[in-house]
Amino acid sequence: MNPITVVVDGMGGDNAPRAIVRGAVKAAKANPVKIIIVGNEEAIQAELSRMKHPEGAIVVHAASQSITMDENPQEAISAKSDSSIVQAAQILSAGKADAMISAGSTGSVVMAAAKYIPRIYGVRRTAIATVYPTLNELRRDDYLSLMLDVGANVHCSSEELVQFALMGAAYVAEIRNVEEPRVALLNIGEEETKGGEKMKVAYQMLKRTPGINFIGNIEGKDLMRGISDVIVTEGFVGNTVIKTLEGAAKTVSHLGKVAFKTKLSWKIGLMMLSKGLQALKEVTDYSEYGGAPLLGFEKIVIIAHGRSNPKAISNAIKVACKCVRDDLAGHISNSIKNYEMDIAREFYPLTRESD
Repeated sequence: MNPITVVVDGMGGDNAPRAIVRGAVKAAKANPVKIIIVGNEEAIQAELSRMKHPEGAIVVHAASQSITMDENPQEAISAKSDSSIVQAAQILSAGKADAMISAGSTGSVVMAAAKYIPRIYGVRRTAIATVYPTLNELRRDDYLSLMLDVGANVHCSSEELVQFALMGAAYVAEIRNVEEPRVALLNIGEEETKGGEKMKVAYQMLKRTPGINFIGNIEGKDLMRGISDVIVTEGFVGNTVIKTLEGAAKTVSHLGKVAFKTKLSWKIGLMMLSKGLQALKEVTDYSEYGGAPLLGFEKIVIIAHGRSNPKAISNAIKVACKCVRDDLAGHISNSIKNYEMDIAREFYPLTRESD
């Protein structure tokens, strides 16, 4: 059996190409995987020459251009056909790789994937899914919940929200091994009559969709409790929530440092809590989770954090391999197909009216 092949954008992210190459080497040492690193061949080979890695496990595909974070994604994808992101997407599209990873511009990754990689049949829109830490009231093996969409789409329809739920549930079931994951719709109240017409229709559709363990609406105040495995929302709201949580984590960390310097009693208290604080840091460390899957494509696409270090890239490769090995795209395809047959036609007029 041939090893899984992952193509990695070698020029994406704040710490490229060093962190990308070191992460790829770390992954190649720990997993039976073939890795194609795309980007500036001279710079990538220079990094590779400093580290030992399994022979033949890592190859370099030259790309003369790269796309920066501040470039317009649509214009950049069109103008830079030899950029590392575009070349990586083309390699994946051509069947020369099973999955793709980039820590580059989220918009550019989404645009490149949309241009070169087919969507799963029946999927109306793809969605970015990301995990975040919670209080884990469900007592899962980890402290994570999955939220989608968090930025691929600003707004979407009722039907697309239902499809996000199906994709998210498939991911949590197959990749995190949670049986019958609990799915919630992020709304302004728990009652099924809350929100606009779009949210009301989505609620009714989710309630009647087979294979979805729908628990109803969830409010913002309950997001951190960990009472739902999958939270479904529009990209504008989801992105705002995730960025707010990330900012809050930085604020807490900063306040802790200030407290440590201010009073001796606070310093002693923080030292006594050091083990707990270290555990909290590990739970909230994005590098532990690898990246955010871009769900809805026939091939696996993982968007890593822009500040990814080698550990994050290595874990992203590990997640990508698991997605391929467990046929995540196939499970999503089956879920969408069953949904189209059982529910979508019944609600078709309502979903279009609520868009």
